[in-house]
Amino acid sequence: MNTFNFSMDRRGVLKFAASAVAAGAGAVQAQSWPGKPVTLIVPFPAGGGTDAFARPMSAQFSKLTGKQLIIDNRGGAGGTLGAGVAAKSAPDGYNYFMGAVHHTIAPFMYPKLDYDLERDLVPLILVANVPQVLVVNPKKFSSADFKAFLDEVKKNPGRFNYGSAGGGTSHHLAGELFKLQTKTFITHIPYRGAGPALQDLIAGNVDMMFDGLGSSAQHIKGGRIKALMVSGSKRNPAFPDVPCSSELGLPDYTVSTWYGVWAPKGTPADAQTRMVEEVRRACQADEAKAVWAGQGADFPNLTGAQFDGFIKKELAKWSQVVKASGAKLD
Repeated sequence: MNTFNFSMDRRGVLKFAASAVAAGAGAVQAQSWPGKPVTLIVPFPAGGGTDAFARPMSAQFSKLTGKQLIIDNRGGAGGTLGAGVAAKSAPDGYNYFMGAVHHTIAPFMYPKLDYDLERDLVPLILVANVPQVLVVNPKKFSSADFKAFLDEVKKNPGRFNYGSAGGGTSHHLAGELFKLQTKTFITHIPYRGAGPALQDLIAGNVDMMFDGLGSSAQHIKGGRIKALMVSGSKRNPAFPDVPCSSELGLPDYTVSTWYGVWAPKGTPADAQTRMVEEVRRACQADEAKAVWAGQGADFPNLTGAQFDGFIKKELAKWSQVVKASGAKLD
């Protein structure tokens, strides 16, 4: 009897020891992450709003961890092609996705997506929040303030157009919401990302754009495009001379462009935790803070369940806007 008890106790001790070793190995693995370069899929072409935050974040991440955060631009279909690639990428702790507000609009614009935002991707951290800005080509609206601009648009329904990062993006829906609230008609011209749309705006091939302040900021400062309005109830500190929508008689025009990091479902929890830690450190580095401030952005630092709750609210909001505007893919 004593022998049996000893045998059982011995097996218990061995089982406990094995568990301890496994836990220790997991802790060592978590501490050593990243052990190789990490890939961040950006679902828009280089030069757009997502890039404006992904690349400075990548630079600081690489500097702080000693391992490169590789930006993999996968543009197309309003950011949904890249999201699909990210959702199907290996959940090995080295593949991540930097999505945006566009991805809470897409489920209501696209009849069929090859991924499900809530099912296939795990929200990790919200890294930037940027007000939307109405920008125009200064040669087409050279002396216009917002009132003069709006009067001209109202007098010429269908004459003017606006570019977007693609059908179903926040640029597109911000334009549709603007049309609803101002009772105007302007034609939507979709592009494969904010970068190409901005280049055509600067060239004069499109008349205006409802863009995230992050990607437009450098062009506004350089005089290549003109900002007429920022969304929200207060002016942006980076552009104090640009009036906000509330003071221009559009108090319900509250649109922001935000960016966050997701992981493919199945990514190890310890890798998710470390990714959040390192992204947070990267975004709070002095160099990154300067970039955020220069683009009129803030760092919300919402993680896990908080970020997930934020996403659910955005999904509900954009579902209503799509329904009210009757917006469709062009």
